[in-house]
Amino acid sequence: MMYLLAIVLACVLCAPCAARYSRPHRYEAQLESAAAAEEEQWFIQRLDHFNGAETRVWKQRYFVNDTFYRPGGPVFLMIGGEGPANPAWMQYGTWLLYAQKLGALCLLLEHRFYGKSHPTEDLSTENLRFLSSRQALADLAHFRTVTAATRGLTNSKWVAFGGSYPGSLAAWFRLKYPHLVHASVATSAPVHATVNFPEYLEVVWRSLAAENPECPLVVKKASDTLGERLNDPKTYDNITKDFRLCSKLQIQSKMDSAYLLESLAGNFMDVVQYNEDNRAFEGVVGTNITIKVLCSVMLDSSLGEPYDRYAAVARLMQSTFSQACINTQYKSYIQDMSNTSWSGPEAGGGRQWVYQTCTEFGFYQSTDSPNQPFSGFPLHYHLQQCADIYNLSTSLDDAIQQTNEEYGGYDIRTTRIVFPNGSIDPWHALGVTQDITSDLLAVFIEGTAHCANMYPARAEDLPQLSLARDHIFILLQKWLAE
Repeated sequence: MMYLLAIVLACVLCAPCAARYSRPHRYEAQLESAAAAEEEQWFIQRLDHFNGAETRVWKQRYFVNDTFYRPGGPVFLMIGGEGPANPAWMQYGTWLLYAQKLGALCLLLEHRFYGKSHPTEDLSTENLRFLSSRQALADLAHFRTVTAATRGLTNSKWVAFGGSYPGSLAAWFRLKYPHLVHASVATSAPVHATVNFPEYLEVVWRSLAAENPECPLVVKKASDTLGERLNDPKTYDNITKDFRLCSKLQIQSKMDSAYLLESLAGNFMDVVQYNEDNRAFEGVVGTNITIKVLCSVMLDSSLGEPYDRYAAVARLMQSTFSQACINTQYKSYIQDMSNTSWSGPEAGGGRQWVYQTCTEFGFYQSTDSPNQPFSGFPLHYHLQQCADIYNLSTSLDDAIQQTNEEYGGYDIRTTRIVFPNGSIDPWHALGVTQDITSDLLAVFIEGTAHCANMYPARAEDLPQLSLARDHIFILLQKWLAE
């Protein structure tokens, strides 16, 4: 169930920090964890902030934690992303430690069109025109303005938090509405939109090589072997059995083979992105599967040739996530993604997020670079999905240019934003990893993955991760005093 396009920036389970932009988590159940007891609240939101003649409204879900609030304290606004807002974040996470120390009120606002925040009756392409980062930022502005007035917080300093796509929104909220938000913590934020993002898989190579230089070489050999066998229908029965496919393999087009190859590469991409992140509180399964585990399998010659080890990784992931088999039919995927019902198989975020990649961001993790371990899912494969699912143009260049013109890309210019990123996380390639100015600061954390600084601290955390969390707190202290 991960979107087969460049994704989830924010994760399906943890609205504040996204999943891989290729599809929301295939294996993780969309649990709202023990924190489901958190009381959900509703805000009357405008459907279209940029058309005064449009009067329709809808109910947007949000959560409140006032446990640490002291009168006169700041307001922390956690921004939801491309999945249901997970109320577990109202009980766990680094931001709550900051809130306790600073006496902050904590709010979490779910992103329009995700979770239970349904602006329209369905997810038709016609209705998805109301889904964009610009509309989401305007939602934040209206929510902040009305909430401040009704709760007596007009003079309070507001700080935006987010990870992954919501990290970008946190930065852009400060950029576009500086009179409403005083500072932002934009974690693992891909601020630069790009159609083709082959650098993602280049970082995957480097992250695997950091564990063992042989590891990505063996992965590449296995992937290449599988690609070659897909050219010979006589191998299909064995491939079906080796990788526990749900139905007999049929390759009728390059899209079919690309979908299979990307699905299996996703086992490595997902693990690298979230390597050793402390995500168990979200109800996430499989946090014990790390780069070290994958490389140990790929380097175990007793399992057979690299191809056999690649299949062993696929079976390991299936057993870990209680999956009986893998559905690798592109036609089935397109059918699921084209379902416009709120009860459809991809209504949890897949259909919506891929639409955003097709109309705003790109972020397509293609195999177009030679410096990465996989093959078979080039840029065209991703672009074709925009046409097959939404009947949109396969040329995104103008839309991507518009996004970067709107927000500045790498060259964002405002004040009081900190950009934490991890070296293991492939998304850092589209983020701010060096200071821009004295108050547009990068915190680059060696050896950590996606949104690591946002998750609860634990004894085994790398020293540089603990220092990064402390550094961000010191910046918040300083900025709130200004």
